[in-house]
Order: sequence, then C-alpha cells, then structure tokens
Amino acid sequence: MRFLGNKGVIELRSVKARKAAGLESMGIETVLDLLMHYPRRYIDRRHQSEIAALAENDEAMVTATVRRVSARRTSRGKPMVQAVVEDATGQLTIVFFNQPWRVRQLAIGLEVVVFGRTEIYRGGRQMTNPVVDLVGDQTGRLVPVYPQSGKAKIGSPEIASYVAEALERTGRLAEVLPPQVIDELSLAGRTEAFRGIHAPESFEEKDVARRRLAFDELLRLQLILVMKKRAAATQAPGIPHVVTPGFGKASLVDEFLGRLPFRLTGAQDRAIREVAADLAASHPMHRLLQGDVGAGKTVVALASLLYGVQGGHQGALMVPTEVLAEQHYLAARSFLAGLEVDRQRPHSRRAPARGRTAHEPDHRRRTGEDPSRSIGREPGPRRGHARLVDRQHPFPLARSRCDRRAAPIRRRAAGGTEGEGPRDRRRRWHRRG
Repeated sequence: MRFLGNKGVIELRSVKARKAAGLESMGIETVLDLLMHYPRRYIDRRHQSEIAALAENDEAMVTATVRRVSARRTSRGKPMVQAVVEDATGQLTIVFFNQPWRVRQLAIGLEVVVFGRTEIYRGGRQMTNPVVDLVGDQTGRLVPVYPQSGKAKIGSPEIASYVAEALERTGRLAEVLPPQVIDELSLAGRTEAFRGIHAPESFEEKDVARRRLAFDELLRLQLILVMKKRAAATQAPGIPHVVTPGFGKASLVDEFLGRLPFRLTGAQDRAIREVAADLAASHPMHRLLQGDVGAGKTVVALASLLYGVQGGHQGALMVPTEVLAEQHYLAARSFLAGLEVDRQRPHSRRAPARGRTAHEPDHRRRTGEDPSRSIGREPGPRRGHARLVDRQHPFPLARSRCDRRAAPIRRRAAGGTEGEGPRDRRRRWHRRG
C-alpha cells in the first residue's frame, strides 16, 4: 500500500496530464487515493427486459437491433439523433441530445444493449440519452457511480476506467491481517475487498468488501490513537495521585460512596477503579467516560474529583454553559452533603471562605468568562489537579498543555474511543452503501 501511495495517477496509461490535474483538484493524487475513492452508489444493470414489458418510468435494460437512424437539429440549434430499435416483442425509440456521433455508432442492423428510463411519448416507448453498449461492458452488471467533479470535467465513467486499470496493474495486495483474525471475523481478503467494492458481481459481494475496508479504516484509526496514547504515557510527565490513604486515614472516596443512598452498578464500580488506577500512575490520564442519560456518570465524576482532593490537590468540573454548571452544582451539593473537606492547601494563594465545604462554589469568579481560557492561571485549579470536562465539543480546540489531564464526560457519545476528540472521527465510514 505504501508503494501505491508513492505512485502518481499520471503513471496510469489512461490518465493524461490534464486529467491528472483534474484528479488532483479532487484530492486524488496517487494510485492509492484512486483506489480509496469508493463508489457512492451502484446501478443494477443485470436484469434484461423485453420491450413490450416496459412500463413508464421503468429503468431497464433491453437487447435490440437498430432499424432506423436519423439526425436533425432542435429549434434551439442543438444536434439530436433519433434511432428505432426492435426486439421480438416490439419497438423502442431512443433519443440523444448533443451526441451527433451516435449516427456513426448506431448502424442499421447492429445489435445493441440499451439501458435507461422508459418514457411514453406520443403513444410509444422512448428512452432519452440511454447508455448504449456494443460489447456490453456497461450492462449486465452492477455499475459503480463515483463522486465526480463537473469543475474538473471528470465523470464517473472516466473514474471507473482509471480504477479498472489501477486494479489490473496492481495485482494482489499484501495482506496485513493474520489468517486467524480473518477467519475469526469472517473478513474478505484485502485484494478481494478492493475488487469487490469497485467491480462487484452482486450487492452481497459489495457488502462483504465494504465490511473489510471499514474494518481496515477503523483499525488504522485505533492504531493511531493507541500510538498517541502510549507516547503520551511514556513522554508526558504526570503527578501520581494518592488514591489509597495511609494506615489509619479515612478514604474520602470511600466515605462519599458509603453515604450514597444506593449501591453502585457494576459499570460504575469498574469505571471508578479504572480512573483510580490512571490517577495513581505517573503519567497524565486520558479517559473518555460515556453513557446514556441516567447511567450514573455524575457519581463517577465526583469520585474522580475526590481522588484528587483527598491527596491535597484540587478538582474541577468544566462545562460549556452556566445553566449546565448550575445543574452540576445542585447535583454535587446533594451528593456531597455533610462531607467536609479541608480546603487549606500549601499551594493556595487565597484563603478559603469560612465554613465552606467541598461542594460550595466560589461565586467571586466571573461566570461569563470562557472557562477554557482560565486553565493554568488564577483563580482556577493549578497544581496536580483532577479536571473533568462535560460535553467537551463546545470548548475551543486550542488548549494549553495542562489541559491534557482533563477527562471528558460525554452525554450521548456515539462510537467514541477512549481519549478520542471530536475531529478524530471525521473519516468514519458511514456515507457509502
């Protein structure tokens, strides 16, 4: 695949310099780009009909013999070619506009295959600008329809011819998946997948090919995310949090969980333990907590913040709107009622308000300020804090490096991956079929 990524489309015999420039304007510069320019839909031209069975608006294919051909100009001066074809059941008129060369192509007595939409005109059956094959390479099969560009003057049939040459000259592609994985997941081979998506014999073959190519795309995305995560874990410095206080000291998180009027679900307990393991490590935490409304994400979020607080640090829950902030404040006040926390810490510059507990907010802070701009400066959390972000996507994407410790909480995350940002899923396979 890397070899194909280094081969320009200009090296294909059917691609001329002007067409190569047009393909480049469409984002197709290499042979690999061309092979990954997948069809957006398919036209089924496998089923042949008789002329007498054609009804109005039917899209069908017929095999017939040319009986008459004539050419003239319309009232607006455009060339028009009209031909009459016939099979054993009846006659069909086919009309072409702006295609004067059809007169030379449609010789009387020639057998042709015609595909198009049937119209009823003056009591007879007619097709306007149908597809006509003399050797049948565009009929009797599924024809792919590619995203095309009128500005570049490159249509779907041209792209299909370029892809056909690329597949023929490429041969078999190297397989990157182990045979046992292919067998276990019932995946098609890589070569068969590319051929099946561009030139399928059936819709079933197209679906099998699409499944393998979608798997490869998601696998590449996951590998990139894992590589980034491992690099951050080994290179980015972090502060280990105290998640298990020493002998004789009460755990703030255990006290909080013990005060809850309900038992944690298995998923909540597992999420809290995983967050604790991340916070205890010497590298920054990158974790996405996702779940439906009412799944119990708030309890997990508060437990995560309390892990930071019990170690002498600060915790912050960032939200994009003041309304959502008020909702979280009311929920936190209810859950943390009676749970006292010493807010005096060595790194604090401001003395806390007298009698304030862990769940009471500092109202001296201006609420209209963009919360993401306060990261890393007063009066927000500073050193060794635990920060969580609810609905991360409304916040600006450009953030300071200290924001990497934030753990986003998504309300209705769809197909999210641990540590994945909103732009990382942009190339998901969901537009074809």
